[in-house]
Amino acid sequence: MLEQKKLFALDIGTRSVNGIILEESQGKYHVIDILVKEHTERAMLDGQIHDVLAVSKIISEIKEELEIKHGLLKKVSVAAAGRALKTERAEVSIDINGKPLIQKEDILHLELSAVQQAQAIVAEKHQSEKTYYYCVGYSVLYYRLDREEIGSLIDQQGDEASVEIIATFLPKVVVESLLSALHRANLEMEALTLEPIAAINVLIPPSMRRLNVALVDIGAGTSDIAITDLGTVIAYGMVPVAGDEITEALSDQLLLDFPLAEKAKRELLEHDLIKVTDILGFETEIAKDEILKSISPALDKLASSICNEILCLNNQQSPKAVMLVGGGSLTPELPKRVAAKLNLPDNRVAIRGIDAITSLTLSEHITKGPELVTPIGIAIAAHKSPVQYKTVYVNEQPVRLFEVKSLTVGDCLLAAGIKMNKLYGKPGLAMIVTVNGQNITIPGGHGEPPLILCNGAPCSLDSEIKNGDQLIVEKGENGQKAEVQIKDLLNEIPVKDIKINEQSYKISASLTCNGSNADPKEFVYDRDVIQCKMPETVEEVLVALNLLELIAETRPFRVNINGKETFIPPLAGKMFRNGREIKSYHGYEHGDDIIIEKKGTITVRELADLKQIMLTQSIPVTFNNNKIDLKKNVSLIKRQGVTLLEDDVIEDGDHLNLEQGKIEPFIFQDLFGHVNIDIPAHSDGKFVLLINGEQATFHSSIQPGDDLQIVWPSLTTARNK
Repeated sequence: MLEQKKLFALDIGTRSVNGIILEESQGKYHVIDILVKEHTERAMLDGQIHDVLAVSKIISEIKEELEIKHGLLKKVSVAAAGRALKTERAEVSIDINGKPLIQKEDILHLELSAVQQAQAIVAEKHQSEKTYYYCVGYSVLYYRLDREEIGSLIDQQGDEASVEIIATFLPKVVVESLLSALHRANLEMEALTLEPIAAINVLIPPSMRRLNVALVDIGAGTSDIAITDLGTVIAYGMVPVAGDEITEALSDQLLLDFPLAEKAKRELLEHDLIKVTDILGFETEIAKDEILKSISPALDKLASSICNEILCLNNQQSPKAVMLVGGGSLTPELPKRVAAKLNLPDNRVAIRGIDAITSLTLSEHITKGPELVTPIGIAIAAHKSPVQYKTVYVNEQPVRLFEVKSLTVGDCLLAAGIKMNKLYGKPGLAMIVTVNGQNITIPGGHGEPPLILCNGAPCSLDSEIKNGDQLIVEKGENGQKAEVQIKDLLNEIPVKDIKINEQSYKISASLTCNGSNADPKEFVYDRDVIQCKMPETVEEVLVALNLLELIAETRPFRVNINGKETFIPPLAGKMFRNGREIKSYHGYEHGDDIIIEKKGTITVRELADLKQIMLTQSIPVTFNNNKIDLKKNVSLIKRQGVTLLEDDVIEDGDHLNLEQGKIEPFIFQDLFGHVNIDIPAHSDGKFVLLINGEQATFHSSIQPGDDLQIVWPSLTTARNK
């Protein structure tokens, strides 16, 4: 005979408590008995026990009645209400610019940082300390690299990595109040599960969870929602609208007390015409269509509330299908209205009863219905995958965890309240330097990962933990401050070879730091200004090589006359690059051959002609039958006080003084500067001056071509100088 195991489970709801007894044999379940009792006072609120004594009294009554039929009951499976779960999204980004490839441990750290952020959001919303919330699970919605969605971050590189998660949390007080109520009813908690998990486990097996499906458990006071996708449960939610909303609408419209309104609501499912007796005692027969029309606003409110929450939890997208369970799912026209509001075909929204649970049989006196899905699911789920507590020590401090999944080191750190974003060492101080006018940020060294030991051995964030494990967590070392040499900021320091006037030269870039000459091996500091500049023109090359004399050759010829600069461009030296004439401001290339000619020279006469300066004046005359050119100075050019002759050479940069006289007529006396006069031996010293045969004086003016004579009264002779 096969061994059978008896299972006792309780579904503690807002309006009632369901007790159920099953037998399990080789994976098959048989429901023996179900007992439902309603709360006599408001002992439950939003899935949390507010009056432990009142709830324990109902539990005791159910236990005692079932024990009469089925013997002693000591252990029970229960569920934490789905409406007590808090679901929150969070996104965390990190700067990965310049960091090594992203590894699995980095991604886990990023995910857990996002979970911790969601935990803080939940705590802030509900004005509670985050350490009073258990994370019962989270799912990654998106990974992003540089704000673009990506399938995996492993081995990726970029500027920014981010993850968005959806996490679900359970208040610690929910579990503790359950334990207290059971203890007062002399029951030991055999196993614990979550209501949404219970319903999903029996209706949506893991193979179906890759589909995007919404499961809605509609009770009396609240409607619990769970969303599956990508092989997991991605979100939980709750709306405070359920079956009682419709019952109250019927009560208001038909003047019925609450129990009769509840009875009428159920009859509407099977009859097109129902009879009701109102509070005044009048019996009325009313058509189903007429009643539905009168309560249509309440039906719309229920459907809208459920659909809006589904869309919110499912990223504003309709799921592929919706399953309705719970007593409130029997509300007339509800599946049709939910389908319409989600733009789904009518056959994609369905009420699921316990007949959808495989390997399950019921005793004959038990009526099948969707209200039994969750109680039966609690018993089966608690038996198959019970939730347990584990105690782990983090840095010698005990941490109790609520195990709804395989617990990892990361879960323990979250429960211990350790800041995930502070576990890694801080990056070293960065610095900003300017290289050739461009700002460059030099990051500091990367912070080291944390040291995590489990029972003395190194472990990772995703390592599974066991009850009693000892974890040691130490923050990673901070990164070193940025340290770099000038040469590390430059691809290379350029060098060019050229020839200048047949001499070979090597042209190197000038390297300065903050205006001073620098060595490539020097270390840079924050805000340093680095210049690595190659001479760009031939003139800059000559300056760099200190060939200042050649630069001077390329400048225009310059003299200073009476304090004013005078330039003579034609005398400037010419410059040739590979045989072609260029200017000093032209560029050059590696291997160029440059020739620079010296400046020309100029005489005093040439300068005077160029500047239109009259140095002398002259006229031709005849003296003693000899033609003579008479000359006299008009202007004098002096250098350092010395009068220069017309053939003297003027140097570039000379400072000259110009003394300009007036142009005056020549007189007879000017002749004596050009000829020598021989006085006859027999002369008595007397003579006559003749101009063109006419007597003249020393001051008589002469004209060009005049015939000049000196006549001695006695024998007189004269000779040319």
